[in-house]
Amino acid sequence: MGSSMEEKVVAVIMVGGPTKGTRFRPLSLNIPKPLFPIAGQPMVHHPISACKRIPNLAQIYLVGFYEEREFALYVSSISNELKVPVRYLREDKPHGSAGGLYHFRNLIMEDDPSHIFLLNCDVCCSFPLPEMLEAHRKYGGIGTLLVIKVSPESASQFGELVADPVTNELLHYAEKPETFVSDRINCGVYVFTPDIFTAIRDVSSQRKDTAILKRVSSFEALQPATRIPADFVRLDQDILSPLAGKKQLYTYETLDFWEQIKSPGMSLRCSGLYLSQFRLTSPQVLACSGDGTKTAIVIGDVYIHPSAKIHPTAKIGPNVSISANARVGPGVRLISCIILDDVEIMENAVVTNAIVGWKSSIGRWSRVQADGVYNSKLGVTILGDSVAVEDEVVVTSSIVLPNKTLNVSVQDEIIL
Repeated sequence: MGSSMEEKVVAVIMVGGPTKGTRFRPLSLNIPKPLFPIAGQPMVHHPISACKRIPNLAQIYLVGFYEEREFALYVSSISNELKVPVRYLREDKPHGSAGGLYHFRNLIMEDDPSHIFLLNCDVCCSFPLPEMLEAHRKYGGIGTLLVIKVSPESASQFGELVADPVTNELLHYAEKPETFVSDRINCGVYVFTPDIFTAIRDVSSQRKDTAILKRVSSFEALQPATRIPADFVRLDQDILSPLAGKKQLYTYETLDFWEQIKSPGMSLRCSGLYLSQFRLTSPQVLACSGDGTKTAIVIGDVYIHPSAKIHPTAKIGPNVSISANARVGPGVRLISCIILDDVEIMENAVVTNAIVGWKSSIGRWSRVQADGVYNSKLGVTILGDSVAVEDEVVVTSSIVLPNKTLNVSVQDEIIL
């Protein structure tokens, strides 16, 4: 047992790239999606701070396609804040989820870790990483994946899997199957031993050998685009599916919350989930309610940046996150919304089920609202950067691109 206490662990967080975050527009026009604030912190901050709880953590790597300069400032500040080295590694081309890990194997193995965590940046959950590691050590094998039970209707959107109910061994894995396989899905959070690199190398070698030996049929020869490069290895189809049922992979089931942050609407849902978690894990970051005379009334879980100015007669919450230098005027009502840096909300305005972009302004007696169906296209109203909503204008279930001025009410519109 003593030796396991000395074993080092590293974490790798996949952050994607500018071509990947297109569903996150217009919010990703200003900022890389992983740095978009959710519950007052950049999206990637939540998995990074969860990694801090892993015993003997030596290093955290962020792997993606963004320019290094876009992450330099954040990586430097989070390394200092958490006292853990965080490093950004830029992929030169897409290598797939497993191929990206393999591409940087020499750096990842620099600290000679006994275990490697692999997380996806756009996953929102409680990240039970120390518990996963403990379970993995008991199971043996090369990897353990976090799984959750979902409704049978939604399971097909994800990787469905079957595990042994007694041993938790992964028996079968199918990525987004057309027919129902299981209501247990892959959460996109893994812990591996370094043997994962051998498994990835074997897939690459096999693909190279096949390309050399196989006589390509005339049909395939006409379609070179269908051939996958040897160094492009997908974790789900190329590793999890073939290794299932071979006593190599195991599952750890979470009973907590889990969501994927694919769209702006889901970022509002996940902001609420993280704010609720803060109530248990770090209540000091949540705003305290006033009585409406000296400080504003706060209902439920709310984050307010210290530099934001909130009028005492405003009423805030639940599920509200207010960023730096925002100004909230008298009589304003905010419910289920993300207010970004330098936003001004004038007297008696109402914002509900919305994300208000940087430097935007909302006039007196105006309303910015939606029905709050997070995963539908117009379920949350989005105002891009520097949008001006004039006095007494109602914006309902709409997406407004940056630098627009609205002087008439709109509903169910995308304003380009």
